[in-house]
Amino acid sequence: MKIVLINPPHTAIGSRVPDDHLPPLGLLALGGPLIDAGHEVRLVDAEFGPMPLAAVVEDALGDYPDCILIGHSGSTSAHPTALEIARMVKHRGPATMVIYGGVFPTYHWRHILAETDVFDFIVRGEGEATIVSLVEALESRRPLSGVAGIAFRDDLRRPFATKPASTIADLDEYRIGWDLIDISRYSYWGGKRAVVMQFSRGCPHLCNYCGQRGFWTRWRHRDPVKFAQEIAWLHREHGVELINLADENPTSSKKAWRAFLDAMIAQNVPVLIVGSTRADDIVRDADSLHLYRKAGVIRWLLGMENTDEQTLALIRKGGSTSSDREAIRLLRLHGILSMATWVAGFEDERLRDLWRGFRQLIAYDPDQIQALYVTPHRWTPFFRIARDRKVIQLDARLWDYKHQVLQMTRLKPWMLFFSVKLIELAVQSRPKALARILLHKDPEQRHSMRWYTKMGRRVWFREVWGFLVRDRRLDDGPTLAAFWGAPQDEEEQSMTFVRPARKPAVRISPSV
Repeated sequence: MKIVLINPPHTAIGSRVPDDHLPPLGLLALGGPLIDAGHEVRLVDAEFGPMPLAAVVEDALGDYPDCILIGHSGSTSAHPTALEIARMVKHRGPATMVIYGGVFPTYHWRHILAETDVFDFIVRGEGEATIVSLVEALESRRPLSGVAGIAFRDDLRRPFATKPASTIADLDEYRIGWDLIDISRYSYWGGKRAVVMQFSRGCPHLCNYCGQRGFWTRWRHRDPVKFAQEIAWLHREHGVELINLADENPTSSKKAWRAFLDAMIAQNVPVLIVGSTRADDIVRDADSLHLYRKAGVIRWLLGMENTDEQTLALIRKGGSTSSDREAIRLLRLHGILSMATWVAGFEDERLRDLWRGFRQLIAYDPDQIQALYVTPHRWTPFFRIARDRKVIQLDARLWDYKHQVLQMTRLKPWMLFFSVKLIELAVQSRPKALARILLHKDPEQRHSMRWYTKMGRRVWFREVWGFLVRDRRLDDGPTLAAFWGAPQDEEEQSMTFVRPARKPAVRISPSV
């Protein structure tokens, strides 16, 4: 079959302001297996430009495909754009089948299929095996009810879901479709040729607000040696300089992560690695952090979420403020940048709570911070806790963690917004922080911090402009449950877990 993959242009500020763009890993992960199954596959990456939606649809339909697949990593905030693209596709080519996938449609499949007929099928959970089975069933006209992990409308036009798909036991079984893109067009970190990869999927921790944990169902990892070999191949064959890990928590297994570090060091390629992890894992690996840096790790985003112990207990973070602070110290000691996320709105904060959070951030002394707003997803346990809170933002495009979406009774939106903006400005403009940006002895670190500061400054002013001029908020909106629907935390796990088969250990000479 002839298949076109569409990466919609995302409206989030983080996608629009930087000059760099990263490839859509989720779509490439589907493209590889489809190509290997004998299908003709093409990618339309509308992030470049970004492409006007009419141009996206014209390009996608240009060679009369049988199927169009739409998906985006920022799936909640990208849903309105994906919906509009699907409408335009069906208007121009009504016979073209439209398949939709991602985290948001995995859980909102009932509502999506009931509200619109522009999506023919929804893939639920990870899609490599499911999309191949679905396309083969369509091509051979086999009953679709036998394809696990999909949703569609039955003969009576009612939304119907087949049984959940099984998790992929061997993440190395399916290849990424790097041949679908010109890798030289993609960059990050201020112009460095870059791609997105995953060493692992899922997370073993129980944070109740996380929208990713249940989607991946269970933490699993790729073969450490094969993963390092693929990174080395990308560098040697395509000049890739930086890997952005899309994992929720790649360091969960000390043994597997150490095996990857040793394998990466053995490959001896000058590739930088950035990603996200937990502060607890950094403290756990205090005796091997020199290997992190030797393997190329240059920055970790630490999902600390908050600096208040009571709030951390509410969201079941499982960490502590002491380990957060120690992780930042250890990373700096080993020449690795730390970016701390700080989320406002888990509770009904007051100005004094924000002031205390600001003072604690100063005490943490991270190299960079990323201030976000709590954004509940209905398939998470936190949604049930927050279900009666009022929604002030009805535009799903702004449910991107960078806009306040829930009402706070003690702070008006302008009070919270400008408090957050001032916290960002004060933390990033401290003399100590400015000295690192200007005078850091490591030129690679100076480059990265200056690039991030440049992008952050542009985003900061865009956000202020958006708040004052563009964005609209409600004074008395619906409750969270009335807006998105009833809690779905009982359906949080999107797939059935299949335990990976044990493999014989591969010995790598330990690094010192």
